[in-house]
Amino acid sequence: MAIKKVVLKVGDDVSTDIVYPGRFMATVLPTETPQFAFADNTAFNSKLKAGGVPAGSAILGGKNFGCGSSREQAVSCLKGHNLTIVARNIARIFLQSAINLGLDIVICPAIEAAEGDELEIAQGRVFNRTSGESFAIEPLPKARQAIIDAGGLVPYTRKLLLETRA
Repeated sequence: MAIKKVVLKVGDDVSTDIVYPGRFMATVLPTETPQFAFADNTAFNSKLKAGGVPAGSAILGGKNFGCGSSREQAVSCLKGHNLTIVARNIARIFLQSAINLGLDIVICPAIEAAEGDELEIAQGRVFNRTSGESFAIEPLPKARQAIIDAGGLVPYTRKLLLETRA
């Protein structure tokens, strides 16, 4: 069971350019990318940089979250703030990058929530504790979820290699 507060609600077709603007592409280190998350949404970006968004908070997306380019920085900047993406669906390349880097994602096709709502994620559902509504999650395949749970592809592979040595 995880309870996450919605700290930002965005609509459909939020591209990686919105999450991580192209003018910052020279910055690629995962330790440096978080400062540019949603850089053009200056109020939200300032709140992130000031530590005003608690770890584990949720960004609520509509359909096709993370569309556009394949920039991995759009995922690493969100992971750097320990955010969870709850969206109706997620663009294919962004989804694979999220899995590879271990970004917490929840695909919930019928989700209804507003900024400030508290979401409880448990038992294959998202419960909006603010509205009292409940929505089914579209689960990832177990192997993909295991990679996210391990913190990404590198930690997952490291874990498997260590297990085979034992």
